[in-house]
Amino acid sequence: MATSIAAAVEQQGAATQEIVRNVTQAATGTSEVTSNMAGVAEASEATGAAAHQVLAATSALARQSEDLGDEVRRFLATIRAA
Repeated sequence: MATSIAAAVEQQGAATQEIVRNVTQAATGTSEVTSNMAGVAEASEATGAAAHQVLAATSALARQSEDLGDEVRRFLATIRAA
């Protein structure tokens, strides 16, 4: 009977060690996922900032294009008048 109890205790110890290993692996995986999510958030923020800069540059370019068109029209009007 003592042998059976010792075997059961040994099996329970092995099962506990397996649970500890699994919990450790799960914690490591969770930590990696959290780290990856932080990286994705940073990349998303950088992409948003870059998109804002592109929008600002596009708006400035559109204004310059309109100004250039106005200048060309004035120039052509001056030439036609002369």
